[in-house]
Amino acid sequence: MKETSILKSISEAVVEILLELGVKYAFGVSGGAIASLWTTLEQSPIEVLHFRHESGAAFAATEAYLASERPVVVFTTTGPGITNVLTGIMAARSEGAKIILLSGFTSVANRGRWACQETSAYTMSGLGFFTSGQMFHYATVLESSDQLPEIARRLTIGMAKPEGFVSHISIPTDIQTNFVTESLPHVSLSLSPPTAGEEIISECVQLLSEGSFAIWVGFGARGAASEIRQFAERTAAAVMCSPRGKGIFPEDHPQFIGVTGLSGHDSVMKYMQEKSPLRILVLGTRLGETTSFWSSLMVPERGFIHVDIDPDVPGSAYPSAETFSIHSELKIFLKALLEKFPLAHKPNVISLPCPQFNVIDSTSESPVRPEVLMNVIQQMIVVPNNAIIMAEAGNSFAWTTHLLQFTQPRYRISTNWGAMGHMTTGVLGAALAGNCKAVAIVGDGAMLMNNEINTAVKYGIPAVWIVLNDACYNMCEQGNALRKLKGADTQFPQADFLAIARGMGADGIRVKTESGLQAALEVAMASTIPFLVDVIIDPSRTAPIGGRVLSLMSQDNKS
Repeated sequence: MKETSILKSISEAVVEILLELGVKYAFGVSGGAIASLWTTLEQSPIEVLHFRHESGAAFAATEAYLASERPVVVFTTTGPGITNVLTGIMAARSEGAKIILLSGFTSVANRGRWACQETSAYTMSGLGFFTSGQMFHYATVLESSDQLPEIARRLTIGMAKPEGFVSHISIPTDIQTNFVTESLPHVSLSLSPPTAGEEIISECVQLLSEGSFAIWVGFGARGAASEIRQFAERTAAAVMCSPRGKGIFPEDHPQFIGVTGLSGHDSVMKYMQEKSPLRILVLGTRLGETTSFWSSLMVPERGFIHVDIDPDVPGSAYPSAETFSIHSELKIFLKALLEKFPLAHKPNVISLPCPQFNVIDSTSESPVRPEVLMNVIQQMIVVPNNAIIMAEAGNSFAWTTHLLQFTQPRYRISTNWGAMGHMTTGVLGAALAGNCKAVAIVGDGAMLMNNEINTAVKYGIPAVWIVLNDACYNMCEQGNALRKLKGADTQFPQADFLAIARGMGADGIRVKTESGLQAALEVAMASTIPFLVDVIIDPSRTAPIGGRVLSLMSQDNKS
């Protein structure tokens, strides 16, 4: 880190730290308590985007990081600015993003005196907002310039780690304009990712050589797609993936048996019941509820060989299953495994079950059936492979996970934290930082809850929203029906999203019939400004959510 010159403000020193960390974007909502820091950001080389809500800024920051692998800043004012951003921050931590939250903090002289939007020990103590823990990997209140070297060191270490890192630096209003009287020391750091030793690799080779095995791929393995394919083809192993892992291994490959968990494929269970392997090699997935539903049918005879960058992950979802845990960065692990695994003659690929897709032809029917919409999206957007496809929590990611097929990892969902509004706003970060078209497939409930169309218009971000408009929270509606729960109101007045989009300065089109889908998507993908496709969806078509419903029913109190 370059030394800062004397008599720079703390805000300027903080910005220099951010620049040294490689920060290119800062997303947030301004306020009086952060005015000095916000202005300094605006005057720096960092590109500042002013959002309409703090959670939207945080969701967009998460997707910007995942699209570029560069840390992103989120900024908020005191009080409600901080509490508004927390859902997005939890999503960032769950998704493994690298985010630096900068917030205001009430000045010492005004604490405990009912300051406007007071943020201090009097109003927000003990909530984990300003201390390292489950919410933030690192958090502190910057009360003095003397803390800057330690903050720089902590952030540098966090950003150098291969896993995600979410931090929070809260700066009192008066401190932001204080001067730094000493230069910051240079931070030099070299971190090696965790790797498995030769003995562990040799033992892994031995275990995998004892009988048939399958490979279970998760989102954490996205950086090792080439090695996974090479190893799978060398060994003829069946490959399945988590919902977030779609496309890491090509879904049109003859060894791909399907997606597991939420809205996954029956072919996976058919494989486990009819051709159950001796072991499963798990790569980069936590095997949580939405990936496995903790089903005992997914546990092979000799259990799992579970490789993860996080040493706490292996064995946590299936504590009773036999698990050989390996703490390693996946790409390094697979390269070592390929070196030691015997290169024999081309293995025979046994006949494997694979996902079955019944393509429904488009008609002039109204309203639009979701299956037909997905088929047109597959042909018009997924196959050309020139866009990031994102699906919102709810039936949107149920339909997309089950029906869309990817040959590269260009699919984004948040199944673990699963916040509504993540992709309606995250699409901005993906399009901006990914420097490409990004398409969010979302429900009308999420779009009404949180969107950043106006922000996309202001900055000319070519985001596309495809809204499944059925005037209800349909995952809840259909889930309750499957559980035979009655009386819950899931309906709301149908919104005209085309009018909403145009009212905010974007463009769009409304689709009421299946015959109009192709032309609408052609226009959307060709648009150079933010574009919304308002699709009137048939709400009676039951989404593939049966596994989730059964999981919830299994958790019901039977007493």
